[in-house]
Amino acid sequence: MNELVIDARNLCKKYGSLVAVDDLSFQVGAGEVLGFLGPNGAGKSTTMKMLTGFLAPTSGTALVNGHDIVSDSLAARRAIGYLPEGAPSYGEMTVRRFLEFVARARGFSGKNALRAAGSAIERLNLDRVPEQTIETLSKGFKRRVGLAQAIIHDPSILILDEPTDGLDPNQKHEVRHLIRDMSSEKIIVISTHLLEEVHAVCNRAMIISDGRLLVDDTPAGLIARSRYHDAVTLVVAQPERVASVLSELPQARKVELREGELTVFPAKGCKLFEVISDAIRENNWNVSELRLEAGRLDEVFRQVTQGEAA
Repeated sequence: MNELVIDARNLCKKYGSLVAVDDLSFQVGAGEVLGFLGPNGAGKSTTMKMLTGFLAPTSGTALVNGHDIVSDSLAARRAIGYLPEGAPSYGEMTVRRFLEFVARARGFSGKNALRAAGSAIERLNLDRVPEQTIETLSKGFKRRVGLAQAIIHDPSILILDEPTDGLDPNQKHEVRHLIRDMSSEKIIVISTHLLEEVHAVCNRAMIISDGRLLVDDTPAGLIARSRYHDAVTLVVAQPERVASVLSELPQARKVELREGELTVFPAKGCKLFEVISDAIRENNWNVSELRLEAGRLDEVFRQVTQGEAA
């Protein structure tokens, strides 16, 4: 039995002089939910299209459960459920008929195809719209139909391009819960521009830009790269005077006042929260908000993709 793994090897995709994906190599194993992060045009969707057999790589290849996506493409694709960008479908078909069609295309027949479609409708909470044509659905429901077709054959690998795009907060919660439920026994690769999604569902994140891999880390590891990691932010009356006092603390490396908030950055190896809490009590400052910063993923993202100084 082949090991459950994606093994991308020096993947490259060129369109004339444009390099969309540039020598990309990585592995993903069972139980991993990998988040692809990157600015628009970074190569996320192109990489997904190559992994799923929709695009042939210019050079390099990938193994999907041991099957080469170039020389053994059909076997590789059988193991994959894919939600493409935009969730394309047949708009004139009803939700149920479309999912039954997909089930048959995936090898189900007769009552098994009906059961597979019904199960997908139930898992994606499409019970309100199974007889409605897809073209009349809201963007959120169309996205859920796209997810339903991706999971209909219970694939060992899910590749999802912007899976919560267009969903309202409740629908996002439902889809993220579904992804977490499935993650222990599958490989799941998600492309997203929502940094909150990385927090919510991923246990690994890769940042790519201009088709190149820049960072491969856990979400916690990414946040720890932030200059805000373990900083303390407070909203306080007379912030200039408070900043002057806090800047004298030996545990403080730097104090910034921005948009009414005072942020104190720790010196190397120092913990600030208790020290600042003691200073607040001793000086009887009027503090309306006090928080320990875990770090800011958006700042790390900008730093990595734009080379901004930390």
